[in-house]
Amino acid sequence: MSSRVFQSVIVQMKDATDRKIGVIDADGTVVSCSDTAVIGEKWAEAVIRLNTSTEPIMVIEKKTFKALSNWSAYFDYAVFAEGDDDTARSLCIMAYVALNGAKTYYEEKHDKGTFVKNIITDNILPGDIYIRAKELHFTTDVQRAVFLIRQVGHADVAAVDVLQNLFTDRQQDFVLSINEMDIAVVKQIAPNTETKDLIKIAQTIEDTLKSELFLKTIIGIGTIASHLRELADAYKEAQVAIEVGKVFDTEKSIITYENLGIGRLIYQLPTTLCEIFLSEVFKKNSIDSLDQETLFTINKFFENNLNVSETSRKLFVHRNTLVYRLEKIKKLTGLDLREFDHAIIFKVALMVKKYLISRENRMI
Repeated sequence: MSSRVFQSVIVQMKDATDRKIGVIDADGTVVSCSDTAVIGEKWAEAVIRLNTSTEPIMVIEKKTFKALSNWSAYFDYAVFAEGDDDTARSLCIMAYVALNGAKTYYEEKHDKGTFVKNIITDNILPGDIYIRAKELHFTTDVQRAVFLIRQVGHADVAAVDVLQNLFTDRQQDFVLSINEMDIAVVKQIAPNTETKDLIKIAQTIEDTLKSELFLKTIIGIGTIASHLRELADAYKEAQVAIEVGKVFDTEKSIITYENLGIGRLIYQLPTTLCEIFLSEVFKKNSIDSLDQETLFTINKFFENNLNVSETSRKLFVHRNTLVYRLEKIKKLTGLDLREFDHAIIFKVALMVKKYLISRENRMI
């Protein structure tokens, strides 16, 4: 809770009375006051009395106190007014109403966002999620989607503002700055929302940032979270989607975790296991023995579902020429790509090799 919120209210009330009014926090430190010289003082006795008293309003050392509403058994903040008479009591109650309203407004508008950010970044214990959600009147069991927007090339601080204008429901949708390059959007969605609907939302995000700020982005989408406690997993999935996409789907700018396929499995394998797999598959010759033209032919063959006629048409070569190239690949590697089982092994091997190269480049 920002003391500036309290101070702004107190400054407005200052002209209505010549008595000091202010707020102390749970440690007894004066965080806001109409007399700024008092800010920073610590009143330990007030904390003890407020935490042990059952009275809604109490006088402590010629000051009238009233704790702001809170779900906990102990107060977070308490309002005080100078004096122990009826005037001080009235001032304290009026200040309580104004400051409690400001506190509620601040928590509804700001602290919910901080709460969600702490969940997705694992900065809150699972057991505390329920307690904090109750304090913030936060619905726990609705469906939400997590989008991770990574700015490519250069970042623009205005991206957060642009996205906040795109997602205007601040009680259900949260735009969170993660670091200089990454922004997370946590959006409440309807129960029947499908992956294709999430991709449309991501497309809108991408188009908006591109048109308004000329930003290039990569967007990762996690699986739908049906409970608050699942948001952290959804965020991690969005991160994995971007990282895996950089290796296996370099042409895509929107990647969903659900559609990563075998690339997600390969990405989680140890590099030593990947190297062993390649050495076992290519016993005759290393995969590095294949030139770029041959690799291009192989990829086109896979893109056309192992169809020789269709692939030769796309490559603008005679069918017999393609058959000759496939025979050459069989002699070099021992794998006949026209056979489904061999094609699967070869496809996985190409992905594993791509993964190893990406790991090597990352370490340079």
